[in-house]
Amino acid sequence: MDRAEKKEAVASLNEVFKKTSVVVVAHYSGLTVAQMQNLRKQMREAGATVQVAKNRLVKIALDGTSVASIGSLLTGPTLIAYSDDPVAAPKAAVAFAKDHDKFVILGGAMGATALNTDGVKSLATMPSLDELRAKLVGLIQAPSTKLAQLATAPAAKLARVFGAYANRDAA
Repeated sequence: MDRAEKKEAVASLNEVFKKTSVVVVAHYSGLTVAQMQNLRKQMREAGATVQVAKNRLVKIALDGTSVASIGSLLTGPTLIAYSDDPVAAPKAAVAFAKDHDKFVILGGAMGATALNTDGVKSLATMPSLDELRAKLVGLIQAPSTKLAQLATAPAAKLARVFGAYANRDAA
């Protein structure tokens, strides 16, 4: 990499760190190329991105960002996973780490909050933004369906009572 490419890489990483809501740092030493491709695919499906970059360049790109706390985690062969959804990258990373022993999650950051390994795992157990939206829509719709059922129930009960009286007199 020449100096211009390094400056471009640092600038793009800096933009990523400023925009993203969560960053996960992990060791990937010992993974095969096929496993790395599988990791990238799983991250992409979850809405996250995986990037392998030189630790020194990442540390330079971290200056002035809210996720600067991950700088101490950047030792050895590390990769960064990031996403706009606060739980997408941690979920995909934890799921991949369960199947692959050589993929070790070191920690991460969510905004200005530094996360250790347990913090990343607890983020992974939270529902995603889409799941929360679905629950919210369900909660909003539930009262209206209950009101509709309550509005029609008295009329139906009244009709059954009248029908029972009619059948009693006819018999």
